[in-house]
Amino acid sequence: MKVLISIEERLLRQVDRAAKERGVTRSAYLAELAAREVGLARGSGSTRQARGALPRLDRLFGRLPYDDPTDALRSQRDARS
Repeated sequence: MKVLISIEERLLRQVDRAAKERGVTRSAYLAELAAREVGLARGSGSTRQARGALPRLDRLFGRLPYDDPTDALRSQRDARS
């Protein structure tokens, strides 16, 4: 379905930039954001709590001496055994 919306020019430029970085159309990007906001999105990061946790996990794994996150997880698991 097509809809017509009004949006501030500066915000539209930011939306277009973000869509381009993700390799999707403006419409696809806005639809994804809307679905996520109203709780229709599924999968990793679909809840507000999960989206908040993902950057923290990225920072945690970024500090570990492993290139592969799987190796980091195995190391942590093995350390507890």
